[in-house]
Amino acid sequence: MTAFARAAAQVMQQLQQLATISQHPEYLDRRYLSDEHFAANALVAHWMSQSAMQHHTDAAGNLWGRLSSGTPDAPRFIMGSHLDTVPNGGKYDGMLGVVAAVMLAKLLDEYAVQLPFHLDIVGFGDEEGTRFGSTLLGSRALTGSWPASWRNLTDADHISLPQAMQNVGLRFDDVRNAALTDTDILGFLELHIEQGPVLEDENLPIGIVNAIAGARRFEFRVTGMAGHAGTVPMRLRKDALTASAKMIVAIEQLAIEHDIVATVGQIKNQPNGVNVISGETLFSLDIRSGDDMHRDKVVELIINAATTIASQHSVKLLWRQTHEAAAVSCDASLQSLLHRAIDSAGYSPLYLPSGAGHDAMAMAQICPVAMLFTRCDKGISHHPDENICVDDVEVTLQVLFETLILLSKQHTVNQNAAL
Repeated sequence: MTAFARAAAQVMQQLQQLATISQHPEYLDRRYLSDEHFAANALVAHWMSQSAMQHHTDAAGNLWGRLSSGTPDAPRFIMGSHLDTVPNGGKYDGMLGVVAAVMLAKLLDEYAVQLPFHLDIVGFGDEEGTRFGSTLLGSRALTGSWPASWRNLTDADHISLPQAMQNVGLRFDDVRNAALTDTDILGFLELHIEQGPVLEDENLPIGIVNAIAGARRFEFRVTGMAGHAGTVPMRLRKDALTASAKMIVAIEQLAIEHDIVATVGQIKNQPNGVNVISGETLFSLDIRSGDDMHRDKVVELIINAATTIASQHSVKLLWRQTHEAAAVSCDASLQSLLHRAIDSAGYSPLYLPSGAGHDAMAMAQICPVAMLFTRCDKGISHHPDENICVDDVEVTLQVLFETLILLSKQHTVNQNAAL
């Protein structure tokens, strides 16, 4: 058994152990600033100590570990992901990117590899946004972009974000101390399960993310006229649900035609009676692309189509945007290093976009970012059936180890050229 195979087996064991830390007795649920959040931090910190790393928790509750360079004033390279989960979630989403990175530090230490930069590993406290409704709280703290309005965020138990922080010994006003103000950051590399079926379909264990999709979300409100199901002739109806159904079909058709992903995930219908014509329907739209201009063009086409359908059915259409996040392009240089490492491992480098949001989106505000995907079974994620295999983790560790070696050589060459 190779060193990477042994390390992969240990990573899988640690992920199983980490998945036992849950605030719900029947399924995995670990949310920001909970006791379980800090129990997870403590367990990963223990593993960091075994990997010759110094560790601490920052003012936002993010866990940090450092494998120090022999040069005290060396720049830093950051790896990591998140340690929080969605309710009834999987045991690999986010956690793989933290645990595997800590294992890499252990391998580097065992092989006495001296990096010309500090390797910093972060376990973000909140990426999912399941407790307070705003995502990327952990990584956005590093960018210095915590809005003052977050002071008013509350959870389902009406506990405010400042109060929740105080309950675990943190202060809302101190979060600014978590911001990375130094400019000497070589980059951020996030390992994550794919959360989709592309790698499985291509029969590949890993893939390089070239962009993280930007998302826009909308609420559409279609207002017609409720009426008796048996007394209003079809030609005289103003049926909000029928019009909405046609709008939803149009959304699907436009998404297929323009090679984009668009999802209607929520529908609310009033009065929702079996013998009553629909008077008002609300539905959501989530639309994503790695190209913001392309996404926005399709949004315009969707709104135009919905407006036409509303006119045809004599119903009123109102819409409002509820969320917008710009797409993030991954750094070409870091992608090139991943390409070379995958090629060296004997696999075909595959580039694919990430349709889901990740901490790398926030980190892109302060440094170059890259992402590596590991294949997951059937593309299932945010679900207890989420699964990966140990052989893919072995390949992942091998590729990431080689990527760090290549980055070290590149950095040394750049430093010598600058002298």
